[in-house]
Amino acid sequence: MRIPKTFTVEESLLADLERSRGNRSTSERVNELLKRALEHEAKENLEREAALFYSENANDRAERRAFQKASIRSLERD
Repeated sequence: MRIPKTFTVEESLLADLERSRGNRSTSERVNELLKRALEHEAKENLEREAALFYSENANDRAERRAFQKASIRSLERD
């Protein structure tokens, strides 16, 4: 469903829209570009979140090494 809205657009952006819209209406071109921009933004946020999740910090590494040593000692007893 499309809802009519009014936005203020810079003249240079409007000129680029008119030039790049091809056979489509300006409204269709704006919708296409907004969808792409929102998808791009979502991917960037996901990548940033993944990088933060998988980033190693010194505390994690020390804890992991301590766990490995304890596991080895436990296996040596068996």
